[in-house]
Amino acid sequence: MGTFLTQEPIRKKMKIYNSLSRRLEDFEPLTPEQVTIYSCGPTVYDYIHMGNARTALVTDIIRRYLLYKGYNVKLVQNLTDIDDKIIRRADELGVSAKQLACKNCEAFFQDSLRLGIQPADVHPKATEHIREMIDLIQILIDKGAAYVIDGSVYYRVNAFADYGKLSHRKPEDLLAGARVEIDERKEDPRDFDMWKAAKPGEPSWDSPWGKGRPGWHIECSAMAMKHLGETIDIHAGGEDLLFPHHENEIAQSELATGAPFARYWMHVAFLKIDGKRMGKSEENFILLRDALDHYPTEVIRHFLISAHYRHPLDYNQESLTKSEGALRRLNNCLDTLKKYDADIEQNETADVPLQHAVQEMKAQFTQAMDTDFNTAQALGAIFTLVSEVNKSLSTFDEAKTPVLAHAYQALTETCQVLGIYNTEIQDSPADNEAKLEPLVDLLLEVRQEARNRKDWETSDKIRDRLKELNVEIQDTPQGATWKFITK
Repeated sequence: MGTFLTQEPIRKKMKIYNSLSRRLEDFEPLTPEQVTIYSCGPTVYDYIHMGNARTALVTDIIRRYLLYKGYNVKLVQNLTDIDDKIIRRADELGVSAKQLACKNCEAFFQDSLRLGIQPADVHPKATEHIREMIDLIQILIDKGAAYVIDGSVYYRVNAFADYGKLSHRKPEDLLAGARVEIDERKEDPRDFDMWKAAKPGEPSWDSPWGKGRPGWHIECSAMAMKHLGETIDIHAGGEDLLFPHHENEIAQSELATGAPFARYWMHVAFLKIDGKRMGKSEENFILLRDALDHYPTEVIRHFLISAHYRHPLDYNQESLTKSEGALRRLNNCLDTLKKYDADIEQNETADVPLQHAVQEMKAQFTQAMDTDFNTAQALGAIFTLVSEVNKSLSTFDEAKTPVLAHAYQALTETCQVLGIYNTEIQDSPADNEAKLEPLVDLLLEVRQEARNRKDWETSDKIRDRLKELNVEIQDTPQGATWKFITK
């Protein structure tokens, strides 16, 4: 991640809407000045659409703002690379589930990077954490919270007294949840699978209960605890995951450890199109990569944060056009201010109204973001200052340059938190390498897997796309290495 100038120490309490309590709560991380975040990533059976992108972008901005406030942040975003949907799509396409997952993992990172989303500190794959999942399942079996039937393992919903505390639903509502299959072998139809016995032709792994693969819910519990510990500060995801996925994560995790699984649960509202939820099942989705082919990154980001993350947002041409116009106004203002940036150390005596406007913007921006990351209000504060700057520039004199420099600094700093303005000030190669390292290393793993199965087309594509991002790959007998190319 880039470095933000902290405008104030971590002193003022932030407030986060906690889906668990259904109210705003003071934010107090488990360890002072350090925040752990787990964000449910994509099931990589296809490219991500704009609705998926909204959730990923909200997490990106949460991390940016926490860094801006001076916190140390560790973000983990998983990749579900084994799942019923992946297997079905792979069968339709005549490829292996692994090939499809690798291809779409690569696409996810490409699209995320294009949207200006920084890679998480860790992107764990489900298939790389089978051992942790098996160990967690065994703990639950030993506690009497899970049982084995014909090589499959099921969680006893009745074993967890607080089941339903996140969604405030009754246990019987589980039957209406997504990805829940009716299975007459279960003790109770509400019980959910944690391990699925192998079926002919499907990917499988060895386990104490026979060959099989993990269920969806156990994947996130195991990966979150592996990389962040038994209790994490913030668990984020789309509102469609609240039930049953997050409810089931809580049940199995907290029964296994006896500790709270997450202190704050944050859920991002749906993106809509024509008044209906955008989604692949509704067949009304817009792929993120297609949107980015038509609009600049900052325009897409502005649109996606133009409403509070807990409020639905409608995807339509009019809204994108408004975002495009707003960004043009912002860019024009900042491009004009840029030449005054060097004058920031001069004596500040002129244009007291603009000085006040700068301080007011910073206060309102902080207040908005401190109150459950209200990006819509934060944008309002930024554009109010843009108006004040334009007024000041209309009656320009040289004495105003120091406060104009301060306005430029305040605007660029807050816009960078939201990711809606690039300053053209390039980081050093070392800084860029540090930012790209987790993403490049993961892509090199995907590339090596492709080379191992002699999928030279995918291998070459990853190499070529990384080169477009100024990353050069060199293949050696010891493996692939990479370096950042300066221009």
